[in-house]
Amino acid sequence: MVARMLFRAVIMGPPGSGKGTISDRIIKHFALKHLSSGDLLRTNIQRKTEIGVVAKSYIDQGQLVPDNVITSLILQELHNMGEHNWLLDGFPRTVPQAQALDNAHQINTVINLNVPFQTIKDRLTARWIHAGSGRVYNTEFNPPKVSGIDDITGEPLIQREDDKPETVTKRLKGYEALTTPVLEYYQNKGVLETFTGTETNKIWPHVLAFLRTKLPEVQE
Repeated sequence: MVARMLFRAVIMGPPGSGKGTISDRIIKHFALKHLSSGDLLRTNIQRKTEIGVVAKSYIDQGQLVPDNVITSLILQELHNMGEHNWLLDGFPRTVPQAQALDNAHQINTVINLNVPFQTIKDRLTARWIHAGSGRVYNTEFNPPKVSGIDDITGEPLIQREDDKPETVTKRLKGYEALTTPVLEYYQNKGVLETFTGTETNKIWPHVLAFLRTKLPEVQE
């Protein structure tokens, strides 16, 4: 009997690159288990687990959660997933994290979404919300009838701190500084696949075609 080869993939891309949408489509098409480090961290913080409490103490001080804390959390969760194909999102973010992951699992593919920073900046800074209802507007795709005003209540719209141009620029530069060494690490290992574009719907067919060479699709 031939042992089934497990498929383990990582997806990388800056905030606003469409990583969430692409991840959802990959999971649907290929029935992979999905693990998002951000979701896992939030769940642990909400449940006040031992790691969640430690992580929150760093986040509250505006610091990054240390490598060993987030690595321990991710590896434990991957262990719990057992013998499944999976897609890991948001981890690793540093070379030591990538090395720790390699020591535990063989990574087959790293999907890197290369979207120009100006495109992301335009996309994210176009987002405005109505605080009372949570209604989201986008000045490019879904603008309010009157600029800066909620369609239903007539109240002013606000921009989240995360969506302000200076914040977006800072986040993108931070992402680049942090992850460039990780991308180089995976490039040197021969597992990095980079997909470049400005629109998720135009990048997706290339990701799909590539993954079809690696995995069987789920039959609808």
